[in-house]
Amino acid sequence: MCGMLAIINIIIALLVPAAPFGFAQGGQAPADRPAVTVRGQTYTPASILARNMGSAEDQETAFPPHKIVGNIYYVGTRTLSSFLVATPAGHILVDTTYERNAPVIRKSVEQLGFKFSDIRIILGNHAHGDHQEGDALVKQMTGAQVMAMAEDIPALAAIMPGGKTHPVDRILHDGDTIALGGATLVAHLTAGHTRGATTFTMKVQDAGRTYDVVLFSSLRSPAQVTPSIAAEFDRTFPLVRKLPCDVPLGDHPGEYGMQAKHATLAAGAPNPFVDKANCFAEVDIQEAMYHAIIGR
Repeated sequence: MCGMLAIINIIIALLVPAAPFGFAQGGQAPADRPAVTVRGQTYTPASILARNMGSAEDQETAFPPHKIVGNIYYVGTRTLSSFLVATPAGHILVDTTYERNAPVIRKSVEQLGFKFSDIRIILGNHAHGDHQEGDALVKQMTGAQVMAMAEDIPALAAIMPGGKTHPVDRILHDGDTIALGGATLVAHLTAGHTRGATTFTMKVQDAGRTYDVVLFSSLRSPAQVTPSIAAEFDRTFPLVRKLPCDVPLGDHPGEYGMQAKHATLAAGAPNPFVDKANCFAEVDIQEAMYHAIIGR
């Protein structure tokens, strides 16, 4: 019976949207152990989550919207990523974050000179509220199509802010492409954090060069790893390391050092977001933590 309860608790933890104040899914703060040291810095489950989520204010306060590379722009908050892929045929929004952030994201899009109403496609990298709770409202505001990985559909159905049914207009499968106005994203199933966690890749042109951009989904392990979750991570970690990458991005800006990189943006200087040397830095952290958790 105790074993069954543990499994049920793990399932609930995976399906319940992230709590708004930085706690782990399910409303409980993660343990401050195990600890792993990667590239000279020590991490624990608690420190990783604190880095990712920050405070309630961080989650709701816009970070200055900015161009990342090519036609990809940042329109999210200090700690919750939201990316705009702008095209002549309309735009793709990756991650609506919390529903209450819809006006924040809209203002950021407009500050960049784009129309929020021109968003045609909404994507999400995994079925937790801090990434996809706003899908229904943003669809209402723009008429965009919501697309999601098949394995995350059951979890998305449980995300119903204000009783809204979570919309899904197109079900994606591993390797599917999403095309609009000359931009093409590839959806890669990178399960583990959720059953349908999705990493998107695309090629962009900037200043006469072509760059491979990777929008990583979370690779953070739960505190307890079932055999099925282990099988997912054991497939995911080798897979993401094979993705061509020049520009690493993430579902939380702390995963790719956004604030520090943004601070070094300067006309005529190298683009700090082009960071091939650190494409898999976050993968290293999360894989080390995963192995530490299953090794306990």
